[in-house]
Amino acid sequence: MSLYLDAAATDAARPEVLEAMWPYLTREFGNPSSRHHLGLSAARALTEARERVAAIFGVRAGDIVFTSGGTEGNNLALRGITLGAADPAARVIRAETEHSSVLASAAALRRLHGVREAAVAVDSAGLITPQALAEALEPGATLVSIAYANNEFGSVQDIAALSALARESGARMHTDAVQAAGWLPLNMRELGVDSATVSGHKVGTPKGIGALYIRGRVPLEPLHYGGGQERGSRSGTQNVAGAVGLARALELAEAERVEASARLAVLREELISRILAEVPGSVLTGHRTRRLPAHASFLFEGTAGEAVLLELERSSILCSSGSACAAGSTEPSPALLALGVDSGLAQTAVRLSLPRSFGVADSVRIVAAVRHAVETLRGAFPGRAARPAAGEGE
Repeated sequence: MSLYLDAAATDAARPEVLEAMWPYLTREFGNPSSRHHLGLSAARALTEARERVAAIFGVRAGDIVFTSGGTEGNNLALRGITLGAADPAARVIRAETEHSSVLASAAALRRLHGVREAAVAVDSAGLITPQALAEALEPGATLVSIAYANNEFGSVQDIAALSALARESGARMHTDAVQAAGWLPLNMRELGVDSATVSGHKVGTPKGIGALYIRGRVPLEPLHYGGGQERGSRSGTQNVAGAVGLARALELAEAERVEASARLAVLREELISRILAEVPGSVLTGHRTRRLPAHASFLFEGTAGEAVLLELERSSILCSSGSACAAGSTEPSPALLALGVDSGLAQTAVRLSLPRSFGVADSVRIVAAVRHAVETLRGAFPGRAARPAAGEGE
């Protein structure tokens, strides 16, 4: 039986979520903009879903915009907030470790609108210190975008502290919380952010639904024009079933979060310790403890990451080499390079993102399979060995 260890890329849709969505895929199929009873029923369901998502985030319902997922949410936040500011001297600050949708959005703002962008430095464990952000900030900074938790190496940022600095400088603060949902607290007022992105298929919905929190008084230039749905922030007929499913999935994840996070963190730590001890030349990427509870990522000197994945799949273990959005790329991960990892070593990356059902027996199976895969491949990739540079910071 296959063991799925790619939950950071996507998780299975939960039966409770599909059950909640089903009426709005069948008998309650109305367009929420229509004025007949089917449309009004859909509109009520959409309103209720928005209120439930807002309750999870600790914000007003009017601050929630339903999107198609994380990539659209990040684009809407970066481009919408920056262009909405109508500042000819606009400046965006982000880290090189951000998701490609953040990096590409910042690059598009620079290319198409003359917006200046700057990178804030990360340490070898992928963390951004308040001092590093303070050095990157300058008067007139428009937007800071820093992920709550990194999708490739799992490190968790102190978003509340970084948000406070951004506010002091007059900049808006956005966080990509896609990986954090279900594992970390999502109260936006406590985090102090102006905007945050989540994606449903990381927490148990089908693909194609997400949400963007955008604080009510923050001007937002939409990406799409037309019908004026989502209070003018995102035109287009809403995915009512998806919104209902997202609300249910976030409620379930939040109800389970404390227990699941504590249990998985113990199993994750055991897995990390055993791989580092039993697989020579293995290096943990990201921070050893300040990381997502269900995330372990490694470099295996003397191999190639994609080859390790194939060997693991032969053992019926399914995982990835990093961001799903960069799958198939032959280039080393920019996020790992930003940690100071040598380009050759960066191409040996393997990410193990654990499902909530993960257990002790699974850990034993994985360690054995990883050890076998690395031993089988080692020596087949000359020149991969590199100076150790990935952080394991305590």
